[in-house]
Amino acid sequence: MKLERYSYMKRNRLKAFFDHFPDSPVIFSKIGSYYFVYVIQWSEYDPIVLREDLEEMEWLINKELGLHEEYQNRRSNTEI
Repeated sequence: MKLERYSYMKRNRLKAFFDHFPDSPVIFSKIGSYYFVYVIQWSEYDPIVLREDLEEMEWLINKELGLHEEYQNRRSNTEI
């Protein structure tokens, strides 16, 4: 999957488009120092979005913005 384009929105949010889901804009929200998927405006013309797809989208947007280390070190990613 590739990040096609993104743009900034109000209230610490981003809108992004990915090549596997071209008709479904993904809205990211900032929590702490990284972005996570807030909502997907899913189109029936695109395949169903799986949890693995969401994680890859989060990784790609944070990598693009230089926040991949913060995303990788997030609390939910650490093992107990």
